Amino acid sequence: MCMSKRIAIVDNYKCDPSRCAQECIKYDPINRSGGEGFYLSEETGKATISQEATSEAHQICAKKCPFDAIKLVKLPQEASGKPIHQYDENGFRLYNLAIPQFGKVVGILGRNGIGKSTAVKILSGLVKPNFGDLSIKENDAEYDAIGKLIEHYKGTIAQAYFEKMRDGEIVVAYKPQSINTIPQMFAGTVGELLGKVSEDKERIDELSQKLSLTNFLDHDIKSVSGGELQRIAIAATMLKKANVYIFDEPSSFLDIKQRLIIARILRELADEDTSVIVIEHDLILLDYMTDFVHIIYGEQAAYGIISKVKTSKNGINIYLNGYIPDENIQFRPNKIEFYGRVERADSDQPTLAQWSEINKSLGTFQLRAKAGKVKKHDVVGILGENGIGKSTFAKLLAGEMKADSGEIDTQVSLSYKPQHIDTDSDELVMSYLGEISSRHDAFLIKPLGIEKLMMQELKSLSGGQIQIVEVAKCLMADVQLFLLDEPSAYLDTEQRLVVSKVIRDLMMETGKTALIIDHDLLFIDYLSDKLLVFEGEPAKAGNVTGPFGLQDGMNEFLQDINLTFRRDEETNRPRANKVDSQIDQKQKNDKTLYII
Repeated sequence: MCMSKRIAIVDNYKCDPSRCAQECIKYDPINRSGGEGFYLSEETGKATISQEATSEAHQICAKKCPFDAIKLVKLPQEASGKPIHQYDENGFRLYNLAIPQFGKVVGILGRNGIGKSTAVKILSGLVKPNFGDLSIKENDAEYDAIGKLIEHYKGTIAQAYFEKMRDGEIVVAYKPQSINTIPQMFAGTVGELLGKVSEDKERIDELSQKLSLTNFLDHDIKSVSGGELQRIAIAATMLKKANVYIFDEPSSFLDIKQRLIIARILRELADEDTSVIVIEHDLILLDYMTDFVHIIYGEQAAYGIISKVKTSKNGINIYLNGYIPDENIQFRPNKIEFYGRVERADSDQPTLAQWSEINKSLGTFQLRAKAGKVKKHDVVGILGENGIGKSTFAKLLAGEMKADSGEIDTQVSLSYKPQHIDTDSDELVMSYLGEISSRHDAFLIKPLGIEKLMMQELKSLSGGQIQIVEVAKCLMADVQLFLLDEPSAYLDTEQRLVVSKVIRDLMMETGKTALIIDHDLLFIDYLSDKLLVFEGEPAKAGNVTGPFGLQDGMNEFLQDINLTFRRDEETNRPRANKVDSQIDQKQKNDKTLYII
């Protein structure tokens, strides 16, 4: 990317002048020469600097900040004009927007903290774009934001969209990224919530069936799980009478089967009078349900630039390659590559853990596992629906539970990262990881970007950040067997691929073994040699088989999903086939549902 002007970004959440010596002000070269560089804002009490005063010399202020709250960023040439929206003097900037297309599902693909949610909030009317004019306030009734958007996009298809919005012809239904506020905003049962959104009982019944809500419609909204709450939020959004539907990360907390159901429903939602926009980090899901994608690139918490629209296949491949050819933009120095896989013969390596046929009852739930074992060098992915016993099995292997019958023989030390993580701690990341972290700098700390988090308290980290720290903590242990439960949760696409590469590289380099529970098929494909497959009926019975080789395991898992996967000819990533297409029918006839 061709660089132009330099800006200063201050993370107001990290900045805490009461806990530091205000190094940014003390060491500011302009302040030391009698001018005004960094100062504390009267409005926010945080470090602030005029963009006109920002220079390369202020790198010293960024380096001296003990909380890593300041960064100097060179904006690329593509961001040389005014942004669509800017949060404050030293805040995040967004350039360009993704535009809905009627009859199509349009995806937005990019890292966390780079403006995806801001973009869709502008499209839904929840945020008024200020075009970099910080004197404009959100509650300014006289400010014509839509008029400014029409003028900005004059001569493009976006102009027509915003003209329809101005004329009241656009009605937006928006499912936000965070669904945890729903129980706080509504009191009552799931059925009552859906009934409040819509009086169309037939449509409520239809969506309740498709999204498997019928068994808990009479449950209090405060008692449902994260996956159930996500499906409720999707149903509530779809029940609204709108012609533009926006879904921000609809797959979070959902298992693979639920994700594929959601993908099919969202595809059905788009027609000639209806547009759908989706933010999604699961690349297989994004590819499967969208017609087009916009790539958003830039620097986290600093700026984001939304690309021109691409077909889904090309857009995802471009994202993996890190280069946008038609815009001549290199937004990542390295490609993310999927290498050809060869089924590895069952090795004569020593066995690290094995189990006889085991049974475990938890209330009315029954878990049964056929005899199996894992060996040195194995990287085993674990696939199955929610509520089918994957985490229970992990706890049995980790020794946190005991089987009712059967034996588990773990002959080596084990490190376990659970699914649910307690982050309510004042402890610094540096202290939590301990001195041992310095010995893992090259393999874990640098690749995972943890060095920037070292001085932060655990309770201040985002979901994605704490996940990265917990993955590192697990992998730092001096053991032979690692067990990680949903390590891709809360991570963006790029972070998922980095984590999967780190795990795989570490196992290959050290000769150790890992078992990975996850719902992202791309993530599991990238790192696994073998698969454990969980089948059965959620909340009632789970049956464990394997480990299988990767292809046999995927074939076993996909049998009742009615889906087949091929390899992309350019990137070698797995891609879902359209149901009943020629290649889908051929692979089903050949009983090769998944090509490695």
